[in-house]
Amino acid sequence: MRDLPFRFVEYTSIRAIFAYLCPEATIITRNIARSDLIKMHGREKEKIKFMLKDAPSRISLTSDLWTSVITNGYMCITAHFIDRNWVLQKRVLNFCFMLPPHNGVSLFEKMYNLLCEWEIENKVFSVTLDNASSNDVSVDILRTQLSIRKALVCNGEFFHLRCFAHILNLIVQDGLKEIDIAIQKIRESVKYVKVSQVRKQKFLESVNQMSLDGKRGSQEVPTRWNSIFLMIENALYYRRAFFHLELTESNDKNCPTVDEWSKVEKIDKFLAVFYDATCAFSGTKYPAANLYFPSVFMIYLTLRQQMENEDEYLRRMAIQMLAKFEKYWLDFNVLLAIAVSLDPRYKLQFVDFCCKKLYGYSGSPAYLNVREKLFSLFMEYANNAPTTSTATGKHGGKVVHVSPIQSFSKETRAVMQEFDLFEIEEESAHSQKSQLELYLDEPRVDRSANINILAFWKAIQFRFPELASMARDVLSVPISIVASESTLVLVGE
Repeated sequence: MRDLPFRFVEYTSIRAIFAYLCPEATIITRNIARSDLIKMHGREKEKIKFMLKDAPSRISLTSDLWTSVITNGYMCITAHFIDRNWVLQKRVLNFCFMLPPHNGVSLFEKMYNLLCEWEIENKVFSVTLDNASSNDVSVDILRTQLSIRKALVCNGEFFHLRCFAHILNLIVQDGLKEIDIAIQKIRESVKYVKVSQVRKQKFLESVNQMSLDGKRGSQEVPTRWNSIFLMIENALYYRRAFFHLELTESNDKNCPTVDEWSKVEKIDKFLAVFYDATCAFSGTKYPAANLYFPSVFMIYLTLRQQMENEDEYLRRMAIQMLAKFEKYWLDFNVLLAIAVSLDPRYKLQFVDFCCKKLYGYSGSPAYLNVREKLFSLFMEYANNAPTTSTATGKHGGKVVHVSPIQSFSKETRAVMQEFDLFEIEEESAHSQKSQLELYLDEPRVDRSANINILAFWKAIQFRFPELASMARDVLSVPISIVASESTLVLVGE
């Protein structure tokens, strides 16, 4: 835990402490400490390997590379899956040394060998990576290799996802390259306040006079766009304090004007959609994949709407961001739209609604493409499902024969025979519908209902077994590699 060497147990002072606390304690050597640790690691690895093997779902992976301060390369691979109790699980499978070169072929070889080592090469559903060109090469080779083994669903069509948290950061950073004069003034005002303790105290006095909370605040981090957003948010909150400080401080020349504050409010409202998405996609504890599509849709819709903004700065920023966003839109929309279709509050109606909002009535081809992919994916699960004998009655799987009501009237018998034919036709039409069609035909749950999507599918898995199997795989797909990154940061610290 403290990154101490194994010989720590041989230090004279440490052994003296052990002997003082417990004279009967067995004194171990560094070789024994190392051996015990390796045995413990082996036992834990076998437990995780059994968990992966026992999981009824396929496994989605995230992977990332990290370079230490001494330029050593490391690879982290994290597995995401839903267990038998419909609980979303996440396990770091490997944090291993990565020899150069870090090109596509070497990355593929390392990842494929690790999949074989964990015996999950035939259970992979998707892999989420950042948008480095070497990752594109490695994932293409990996997809080809697994497709030869017939190990992928739909021949790997949904195999590769790009880390949307990274792409979102690139998109917003690109839009913020040209900082508006109003934001520059806010930045200078914040610097002016923080430059000395005296100015900080005067600002706090202004804050108190305006009856504001003086504990809010954030420092801008140039490499993270969301720190700019938080700086704007806090500056808007302290707007009256900045006005008051300008009146009392003759040297403060950077406070924005009333019109500039209004412009900052518009920029803040524009960036809030991206900040919400960043928070949703960057958590180390992932939500199920049904929550991703609405956030991505809102980003796309906001960018398209801001293209018509009267403010030239916002319009130009939206155009720049939209151009980069659309490079990746098709990489996300289909699988994420399939995931949101498995949410009983949204289903395919939400996808249809989104396509119409984005493209108008010409959005039907995009919607029909998602629908086609959804049914194609389901058919693969339905065709691969084990065949089981279905019960023909409702009493222990056996048909219970009961004598029909005696009908003495010819007319009554004729009407009852007509009902028999009607029932057969209804059952025939009903039986021709797939589980997916039956699920989609059911009324949607109230959109404002707070439901646990995994608990919902756990409850209906016996009604729709093949569809539930598909939902188990799709809902565990992560859209961000932050789980891997958080591990890398912890190890780096």
